[in-house]
Amino acid sequence: VQLVESGGGLVQPGGSLRLSCLVSGATSAIYSMAWYHQPPGRERKLVARVYSSGSTNYADSRKGRFTISGDFVKNTTYLQMNNLEPEDTAVYFCHTELQKGRLTVDYWGQGTQVTVSS
Repeated sequence: VQLVESGGGLVQPGGSLRLSCLVSGATSAIYSMAWYHQPPGRERKLVARVYSSGSTNYADSRKGRFTISGDFVKNTTYLQMNNLEPEDTAVYFCHTELQKGRLTVDYWGQGTQVTVSS
């Protein structure tokens, strides 16, 4: 299973970016797809998750500015990030849970850098 992120880069405060993540090689159903971020020197934390049921959850601090979506036919997730702030600077990682019977198995992408700076 491979997760390939794209869409990161340098953006000015107040700008927008759209991250994409393609999950390939999955041999079982995808239960959820998510985005985590890891600012410099800090731990990785959840930004948002979308489930195959269509439900979503967000870290409170970014709800309203970030929107996650998922296409479970194309096995792709997107993170639309608006009104970006310097505090959003981080490596953003794609994550997926594949259904394996009653369990799920986690997979991670390599990450894409987002830098918010003037």
